[in-house]
Amino acid sequence: MMDWTDRHCRVFHRGLTRRTLLYTEMVTTGAILHGDRSRHLDFSAAEHPLALQLGGSDAAALAECARMAADWGYDEVNLNCGCPSDRVSSGSFGACLMGTPDTVARAVEAMRGATHLPVTVKHRIGIDDLDSYEHLTHFVRTVEAAGCQTFIVHARKAWLSGLSPRENREIPPLRHEVVRQLKADFPQLTISLNGGVLDLSQARDALTWADGVMIGRAAYQTPFILARADQDVFGEPAPPVTRRQAMEAYLPYVAAQLEAGQPLNRMMKHTLGLFAGMPGARHWKRTLSEEGHKPGAGLEVVRAALSGVPDDVLDAPA
Repeated sequence: MMDWTDRHCRVFHRGLTRRTLLYTEMVTTGAILHGDRSRHLDFSAAEHPLALQLGGSDAAALAECARMAADWGYDEVNLNCGCPSDRVSSGSFGACLMGTPDTVARAVEAMRGATHLPVTVKHRIGIDDLDSYEHLTHFVRTVEAAGCQTFIVHARKAWLSGLSPRENREIPPLRHEVVRQLKADFPQLTISLNGGVLDLSQARDALTWADGVMIGRAAYQTPFILARADQDVFGEPAPPVTRRQAMEAYLPYVAAQLEAGQPLNRMMKHTLGLFAGMPGARHWKRTLSEEGHKPGAGLEVVRAALSGVPDDVLDAPA
């Protein structure tokens, strides 16, 4: 999720769940090869396990970035074939790649030749008028032949013209049954469901037939849903963290980033939904939004925001 799941966000989410695989924002090959590599690739050791999501279509460039992913210490490299934004499509990557499965296959083959990391593909169930099940299975079969074994499938088609990225997340109907059929027809592959999964209860239901579930915006907007993931999905015996514990785990990182010159709101904007639907949520969001962006804002702003949240909310079990 571009401009959302940056390294600050991922450190915060890691304080809620140790086992869940986290993904970077989609980073284009051009940004990595011709821009500030450290800015785009650096991450904290606490973020593991972590996948680097790449945007691109040139096999050689993707292979070089996959090699860098291994050098930087990532755990997986993922090729995005699902983002429908105009900027992405004009660069011949993202969802438009579903129209050229041979291009994706060449890219996957080159990436696999450049790294020992798992190479995975995230995609839609179709684009524009290329939305038949036959086209979807042709895409998967072609990319599988190049060596890809894991597909994360957003259960909506994408319209590459006529709909905004936001509309592409809401207007095309969700069709989880298509992803379920894909898993039935390709039992040898790892198939993960993405799209419209709002909480862990829905994720557990999907895991009765899918190999994995990717939760995107729901995890960002209501991050505390992640707090039971280790116990309910991975079977960890330790109790889930509370909201107070999650913030206590995050604040040393925030303090270090402040010392390094990062503004407070850059770290704290990812926490605005921590108390969603709970008493104190309005005070938390208002304080951080109004005070967190001011020059020199520090941890005193966070403490002031926390002061308006009742103790029973801070310490409530997930």
